[in-house]
Amino acid sequence: MNQKANTQHIRTYSPMTKEALELMGLEIAAARKARKWSEGKLAEHAGVSRGTVRRIEKGHPKAEVGLVFEMASLVGVSLFGDKRRERLTSAREKAPLLPKRIHDTTPVMNDDF
Repeated sequence: MNQKANTQHIRTYSPMTKEALELMGLEIAAARKARKWSEGKLAEHAGVSRGTVRRIEKGHPKAEVGLVFEMASLVGVSLFGDKRRERLTSAREKAPLLPKRIHDTTPVMNDDF
């Protein structure tokens, strides 16, 4: 009997990514508590479950980035620092100037002698 091996790809995250997720979650939790909001109240405002709030506050990497940003916004956590609007304007101006596609230009080594 020929069975396919049940292989799952396990995604790993860099230490920088893990730290950023943890930091954002801790900041959201601290800001929520400073507002004296329960997990339930934040969940209600964000339109999600309390479990989703808990996962985001714990820095779970599979949380939707839009939900993380929305919760941060709801509780007053700054996103991208004080110059967010200036950076956005600059990025919008530069975007049309960038190439639409990037081709790998790594030369292929021909070592057949």
